[in-house]
Amino acid sequence: MMTKYDFDNLSDRRIDNARKWDYSIVKSKFPNVREDFIPLWIADMDFKAAPEIREALIEMSGNGAYGYTYPTEKWYQSVINWYRKRHNVELGKDWITLGYGTVPNMHVLVQRFLGEDDSIIMNTPIYGPFAYAAEHNDRKVITVPLLKHGTRYDLDLDKLEDKMAKYHPKAIFFCSPHNPSGRIWSKEEIEKVADLCLKYNVLFVSDEVHSEHIMRGTFTSALELDDKYLDNLIMFTSPNKAFNLGGLKLSYSVIPNEELRTKFREQYQRNSVTSPNIPGQIAMTTAYEKCNEWLDQCASYINENLEITKKYIDKYFDGWELMDMDSSYLPWVDVSKSKYSMHEIAEMMANEAGVVVGIGDDYVADADDFLRLNLGTSHQVIEEAMSRMAKVWQENN
Repeated sequence: MMTKYDFDNLSDRRIDNARKWDYSIVKSKFPNVREDFIPLWIADMDFKAAPEIREALIEMSGNGAYGYTYPTEKWYQSVINWYRKRHNVELGKDWITLGYGTVPNMHVLVQRFLGEDDSIIMNTPIYGPFAYAAEHNDRKVITVPLLKHGTRYDLDLDKLEDKMAKYHPKAIFFCSPHNPSGRIWSKEEIEKVADLCLKYNVLFVSDEVHSEHIMRGTFTSALELDDKYLDNLIMFTSPNKAFNLGGLKLSYSVIPNEELRTKFREQYQRNSVTSPNIPGQIAMTTAYEKCNEWLDQCASYINENLEITKKYIDKYFDGWELMDMDSSYLPWVDVSKSKYSMHEIAEMMANEAGVVVGIGDDYVADADDFLRLNLGTSHQVIEEAMSRMAKVWQENN
């Protein structure tokens, strides 16, 4: 009999010192925020982790030993089996390298594959740490704005090619699905980007962290492309967004090409990235082995939160336009038709409604009129947050 998981009964985020719920942290951003604020900003979920994961961590904790470990055969097989059953992709064990997080992996990649005068190219808006990985290592960032057609983004392949030809970037950071909008790229779109990378000798780096919560459509991994593309591919991912394990600091890369993989691992050695996080490895292995059904139910629950959000925006929020969200739990809202700036709206919602939302400043470029919400919480919390914001928006318009 299939287990029915409970997503209404949330965890107490004070126990895990959740940044998104910390009043002093929120107050540093919004000094006049209401004390009873609801955080819809930082991208983690308030759901309790799958009970199978919690049980595995309790068993590990109760054993009382927390010394050095290694990437186990069980862990490798959990990743291989996950990709086989979830994405219909066959991975070689030697392709997989365990790491401490997708963002740290980006820094490692920049350090190893880009010289001091080199640049990296990316489609914007995009997750801010993509750019930080280059900038914090004194490398250049080249941006290519996505084309906004109504409530959907498209790739500007002509401009992407123009900038590759002009600036000769060493790599592209490609976000698939797209963060922040949740847009799923088709296999044909991914292949066109991969073709440009081969033509201009650009390393294709695909971040696929948001590929597990699918609202609509079918996700295609870059690993599904032909072998000629795989030879130029580095794929980063983790279970952190899917299973809410971000604080356990574990991720992995998939690099089919041996030469690229060797270079990447050499930088790991230089940075002394060695034994993995014990609870992280156990949690990831358990998630991939036992929590497929939990993940499907979680995505369905989040989709219900999306419908609640759409209902409120359509009815009460003149000037707000919800971008089509194929994946993830983080709606991207265009407020360019509003009479207020995104900063003014964020202040208004924090101070008057007590709802903390994300703003476009965090997404490198081409996001000056956008807010980001977070649906990784209960229906009750989403209803309360949207109701509060609707009331404030009506009063101010």
